[in-house]
Amino acid sequence: MKSFTDNTGRTWTLAVTVGTIKRVRALCDVDLANIITIDAGTTPKVDLLEKLGSDPVLLVDVLYAAVKPEADAKGVTDEEFGRAMSGDAIEMATTALLDEVIDFFPETKRKVFRKILDATRRFETRGKAALQALLDDPALDGKIDEALAQLMTSSSNSQGSPE
Repeated sequence: MKSFTDNTGRTWTLAVTVGTIKRVRALCDVDLANIITIDAGTTPKVDLLEKLGSDPVLLVDVLYAAVKPEADAKGVTDEEFGRAMSGDAIEMATTALLDEVIDFFPETKRKVFRKILDATRRFETRGKAALQALLDDPALDGKIDEALAQLMTSSSNSQGSPE
């Protein structure tokens, strides 16, 4: 079992079982059993991973459905849960959820899915590092100023020209 803490300090415990997968399917129309699929050409597909990663509202709905019995016991509604989920709490909850989903599968499948998830995380880490390097580049401010100056020049030129 994995756990995460929301922004109010509440700790939530994730345990992905068949019951959890059924509950998430019923409440969110998301099939965690298909978090990673392998097509006929043996190419892994991570469509659901990408969907959850790009839609934080859906992700938090899935998380709430996964911990719903615990939320009910704590008297926390889905709206209250959602208000307590942002920033680092979402990142930590995502990590816990994905690790739990991978651990749900039998050993052979789990090993393959773990490698795919680890590769995805390495790719994400490299992407973040590349973006940070770009943002830290001292020349970036100059490039932005230059682009703005060009926009201002072309904008003032087009205002004065007859149509």
